[in-house]
Amino acid sequence: MKALLSSLQGLGVALVTPFHQHGKVDYPSLQRLVNHVVQGRANFLVVLGTTGETPTLSEEEQRGIVDFVLEVNKGRIPVVVGIGGNDTATLCRRVGEWDMTGISAVLSASPSYNKPSQAGIVKHFEMVADASPKPLILYNVPGRTASNMSAETTLTLATHHNICGIKEASGSIAQISDILARRPLDFAVWSGDDALAMPTVAMGAEGVISVLGNGLPQRMSEMVQQAAFGLVHESRLTHQALLPLMDVIFEEGNPTGIKCLLHHLGIAEPYVRLPLMAGTPKLRDAVYSCLANLKVKTA
Repeated sequence: MKALLSSLQGLGVALVTPFHQHGKVDYPSLQRLVNHVVQGRANFLVVLGTTGETPTLSEEEQRGIVDFVLEVNKGRIPVVVGIGGNDTATLCRRVGEWDMTGISAVLSASPSYNKPSQAGIVKHFEMVADASPKPLILYNVPGRTASNMSAETTLTLATHHNICGIKEASGSIAQISDILARRPLDFAVWSGDDALAMPTVAMGAEGVISVLGNGLPQRMSEMVQQAAFGLVHESRLTHQALLPLMDVIFEEGNPTGIKCLLHHLGIAEPYVRLPLMAGTPKLRDAVYSCLANLKVKTA
């Protein structure tokens, strides 16, 4: 377990799924993206997360994307796969049947729509962790699931032998701080918010699972490393420089904004699948202005 956690420290990137204009998965762009992120000093990849528009992908597409990322990555950095759902029994079967060859861990969001009690969340994740052949990373994202995993719930689950950490996107520094103060030594915490990554890592978290890392992996990695090594002034300056872009890319939803950024960099087209909409001209211009201010070379 500790060996796994050490391999997943630093910058994790929640990969987008590039699409062609008419909606098919754009594999050449996905190849460019994976190489861009790996060469930009990301520490691990997260495939099939929220940023990957996974709810709009068929099971066949999901399997194909994971296999393709593994092939392009060639073992250079660890790969985490997102597998979630709000039907515990179905999710347990799916996790148990998934071919985990080449996968380091499974990321699973707290059930959405059902709005389970804290006891229900605990039981759900205990059953999923028991069914998973790989260590499980919890994902708390109340902005999408409509229910927050409390610090007590997370700490209860942290004692499970096959639950190795949490991607915390509650937006609450107080809750994150509480988890960090009382967690077991072999339980990791990653920020699920780019804008809170610097303070979260400075408090002792292992890193961030980032959206902006798709486009600017090197700068996000620098910020995380600065915060981790106690370079407070340097990490604050990097954070402040990136913060306007962190805010802008979420103005019209995720991954709409980061796909606009990737388009400006010449890595992928800005297409998304309904019910999401492509970025407006206003958003594209705002992203471009932020990149110009950062002196990032565009296509």
